[in-house]
Amino acid sequence: MIKGKKMMVVSAHAADYVWRSGGTIAKYIKEGAEVHVVVLSFGVRGESNDLWNMPEQTAEKVKEIRRDETGRAASVLGVENIEFWDCEDYPITVTPEMEERLVRKIREVCPDIIITHDKFDVLNPDHNRVNDFVFRCSVMANSNGVKLEGTKTTKQMRLFGFEPHQTELSNYVPGIFVDITDTYEQKVAAMKCFKAQSHLIEYYTQRAFMRGNHARRISGVKDYKYAESFAGFFPVVSGELI
Repeated sequence: MIKGKKMMVVSAHAADYVWRSGGTIAKYIKEGAEVHVVVLSFGVRGESNDLWNMPEQTAEKVKEIRRDETGRAASVLGVENIEFWDCEDYPITVTPEMEERLVRKIREVCPDIIITHDKFDVLNPDHNRVNDFVFRCSVMANSNGVKLEGTKTTKQMRLFGFEPHQTELSNYVPGIFVDITDTYEQKVAAMKCFKAQSHLIEYYTQRAFMRGNHARRISGVKDYKYAESFAGFFPVVSGELI
């Protein structure tokens, strides 16, 4: 049951949440969930290579383009609750102030689900740092002993990791497939907002098709055409085998 759920997505860079979970985000919004997205950086230094090939380029110009791209992509997905923290990337350096800010944000949203980067991306240390950052802050948000004025302790939420770009090289193993057939076109439209990384559009289009094939084969549901996969931080707990 998606309606009424609260989801929080923490993205290292401006486009990560779209490539890796755009279909799922749009699906949750479409079906009545409350979705909050936190974009830690615009990826000016390390995620905008095509833009830096332009003559007389500057960091401020790149940032403006990336801000516009991710804003338009969020609108396509239906995201209304989005924050841009404007951290410097490559590397993203986590500070105590950032930790307190994210703990506060988690306690403010009280998410049922948090999606962020998986534990290991072989070619992107920013993603690995953000995985650790989000996990630690979720633990602190759940801990009564972490006192932050004006906040209340959260209960344990489900945490999921994005599928990294270099899937096999990162030893990524899917834990769950989410059918995004009904929101696939939204995801594609959102991906096309990112001219700075246009080479990734075809890759993630193919990935959605491939994961859809896996979803059909494993579930037996022939209507699953496109899917996204995630790794679970924790085992599933249930009263029965599901």
